[in-house]
Amino acid sequence: MLGYCHSVGRSALRVAGMESGEAVKPFTPEKAKEIVMSLQQPAIFCNMVFDWPVLHWNAKYLSEALDGKTIQFRMGIKKKDTAPQFETKCSYVEATLEEFLAWSGGQPTCFSGPFSFYDSSKYWAYADYKYIARLFEDKREKFKDIIWSDFGFSGRNGKESTLWIGSAGANTPCHLDSYGCNLVLQIQGRKRWHLFPPGDTTFLYPTRIPYEESSIFSKVNVVNPDLKLFPMFRKAHAHVITLNPGQVLFVPRHWWHYVESVDPITVSINSWIELDADHRARVEEAITRTLVCAIKSAENPSHVAAWLNPTEVEATSHETNLQYLNKATSAYLDYQKATVSEDRDPSTRDIEKGASSSKRRKMQVNTKPEDCKSLTHEAGLTVVKAQKLQKIPFGVHLLPVLPQPQEASMVGAGAVESDFRDLLSENEGRHFGKLRCTGKQSVMNSDYETLADQTESDSTANSSQMAISTNDLLDCLVNPEVISLVAGLLLEREEV
Repeated sequence: MLGYCHSVGRSALRVAGMESGEAVKPFTPEKAKEIVMSLQQPAIFCNMVFDWPVLHWNAKYLSEALDGKTIQFRMGIKKKDTAPQFETKCSYVEATLEEFLAWSGGQPTCFSGPFSFYDSSKYWAYADYKYIARLFEDKREKFKDIIWSDFGFSGRNGKESTLWIGSAGANTPCHLDSYGCNLVLQIQGRKRWHLFPPGDTTFLYPTRIPYEESSIFSKVNVVNPDLKLFPMFRKAHAHVITLNPGQVLFVPRHWWHYVESVDPITVSINSWIELDADHRARVEEAITRTLVCAIKSAENPSHVAAWLNPTEVEATSHETNLQYLNKATSAYLDYQKATVSEDRDPSTRDIEKGASSSKRRKMQVNTKPEDCKSLTHEAGLTVVKAQKLQKIPFGVHLLPVLPQPQEASMVGAGAVESDFRDLLSENEGRHFGKLRCTGKQSVMNSDYETLADQTESDSTANSSQMAISTNDLLDCLVNPEVISLVAGLLLEREEV
């Protein structure tokens, strides 16, 4: 499909009127935004960024522009393993882009530099999640090279964008983003995306270890799955595409994705678009953070690095996490009240401009509720407005991302549904077991005392030999379905 997009480039440009000298894009900003906010499946925009200065941001250009500034690279092993290479399992290197280019090209000068311990034929390097606002804080004019306003998001540019630079094999483990939707522009090289719809969540064995706010990881290495350990993955609906330079991929809310660099050097940028649904998601993330930090810190206070993703600064205290939860809850309730008020009087609707696109934008504990009320109210978008678009204009300028036949047969998939199915209804027939208790007096019965004696006598046993680990417990306790239920109960209680 993407080869088709590339091959029809000249004819597509002719249709858009660009060959005659007219810089006409296939979609107006208003139309592009309407499409983005209506799509419920991934899609690729073609011929929308041909005049963006950022297309010149290849690795060599960036090396000169950063002028010796060091950035952090995540180092991973090029190997076929059934386990994902989570960020907690990787090593890290501080280096310049010039040193990275020398290393990836196999130049002798890298033998004594920061990459000297890593053979480029055996390792990959990834400078991921690099916020452009920080990289170019002293060259703010660079922000204007990125023009997300062409997609209808007025005022959004490089300041709200993230840069990704990697070598062949560099990858991001399969995960879904709790907040927003995503626009990704490929600049140099190609990247392969494996995407799965939200309804596949159960089949992807979600986990919150390693913990990172806004990221739910999959236990499955989707490119080399262990089907004996994860048999339900056979039911997943994989959508696999290769993104080429100049193309923009739209990733809808809660779509799972694994991303891997195909070519020797890849450069891409993205921007996370905040949504109204993020208000509820922040409450769910606050609940998850509180539970994960409390349980994992109690298990082994000195071994935080084993479960906390490097992107998180620290394992915040229980008091801080409760403050975070209260702020997120208050912000959600304020947003609900404001929404009701706006429905009664549309003229009172505020338009939030310049909202941050940070994937991990946290609700700070000192944030005022009034500051949070419109935190994710992106450019005045409403559900009603999105519903006005009755038909998505797929064609040479907008390509739907569909499951490849070979991928579909590999996982035993039938027709792919790309709508947002509720996680609870999606798993009808799956019931969480209940712990039955006849009353408080049963807590100290003879059976319990016998169990306590056995536990004490086995206290020297290695915890890794236990049938149920702390992580197993957390996988159930902070499962997205469970957290959604808990958030609903908590918000219902607060609304009374």
